[in-house]
Order: sequence, then structure tokens, then C-alpha cells
Amino acid sequence: MSATSCSLCRFWSSSIGKKFVVAITGLVLVGFLAGHLSGNLLMYVGAEAFNEYAYFLHHMLHGAGVWIARIVLLTSLVLHVVATIQLTKANRTAKVSRYQCDATVQASKSSRMMIWSGLTILAFVVFHILHYTVRVDSDLAALADAGNQYQMVIVGFQNILVSVFYIIAISLLCSHLSHGFSSIFQTLGLRTQKNAGLIDAIAKIYTIVIWVGFVSIPVAILCGFIK
Repeated sequence: MSATSCSLCRFWSSSIGKKFVVAITGLVLVGFLAGHLSGNLLMYVGAEAFNEYAYFLHHMLHGAGVWIARIVLLTSLVLHVVATIQLTKANRTAKVSRYQCDATVQASKSSRMMIWSGLTILAFVVFHILHYTVRVDSDLAALADAGNQYQMVIVGFQNILVSVFYIIAISLLCSHLSHGFSSIFQTLGLRTQKNAGLIDAIAKIYTIVIWVGFVSIPVAILCGFIK
């Protein structure tokens, strides 16, 4: 095993290393959510704008760009979830005093919620890729092949079960995000007593914007506002 591989293994094995991985992959995912939402909101502009956006994504870097983005996203998500699970398991098995247990009981509850919401989000991303990217549904595939991604999104969300699962997953994601956003700054040493309030406020506003933006699309489609 090379020296670089050994260093990476030691880094991953350490608690600090895993926390750093969670923070960095969290930043990647936070950035992706903002970019993805800005594109999705073009559904409100109309079919032409959204289809042009979809065409750009799928032809960026001669078609390689979208696959690079998918690989980075999935890798970041898997590392994020795995590192979070391992950190939580390590915390549970650590021997601490009664005082320490009492002081961290709230954090433990948050960590447990983070794991289950993270696993649900991972399952949702896989489903979302199968549904809209791989397009295992032949009707959606036909619309995409015709270059009408706008109508593909509408048909997909007209399925009430798909929309409900989407809304639940986005809600869990935002619950995860509301805690994780501030934790990123804490782990990277960027959170201080002076800016803690500002960071928490930004986290809440960002989470609300993400939730409202994503959830509004299937709701608007089901209500007939987007058609």
C-alpha cells in the first residue's frame, strides 16, 4: 500500500477525518441543492425555458458534464451518510461519564435523526435518478427522448405517490439541513460566538427557501398551476 493510501486510511479512521469529510461533502450537497433548485424553478417560467435548461445540462462538456456532476453528487452523498453513521456509532460506544451523557443527550437524538433522514435522502436520490434520469418509466423516457423534459416532470409528479414521497423526502432533507448547515461551519472552525447567531439565521432562511422551492413544484402540478 502506498504512503498516500496509508495516509488516507488513517485520515478516514480518525474522528476528525470523518467530521471533515462530513463537512466538505455537506458543502458540496448544499451547493448542489441551490443550483438544482434554481434550475427546477424554471418550471414556472415555461416549457421553452425549462427544456433549454435541460438541453444545456445534458450537452454540457459534450454530455460528460452531467455525468461528472452525478458521480460527484452520489459519491459525496454516500461518503456523507457513511461517515455520519460511523461517527454516531463511535459516539455510542465511547465510555463517558454520566454528566457527559446528560450533556450530550440532545446531540445524540439529533444524530439519530440525521442518520435516518440521511438514509432516506440517499434512497430518494437513487429513486429520483431512476425516475427522471435513467427513466425506467417508458412514458417519461418517450417525453425525454422527444426533448420535452418540461412535460416529463409534469407527468412524473401527476403520480400522487411519487409527489408524496418527494415531499416527505424533501422535508426530511430540510430537517437534516437545518442541523447540518451550522455544523459545517463548526467543523471547519468558521463558527464563533460572534457569528453563531448570523450562521444560524442563514441556515434557517436557506432551509426554508429550499423546502418551499422544491415542494412548491409538485404541489403546483397537482393543483393544475403548472400544466
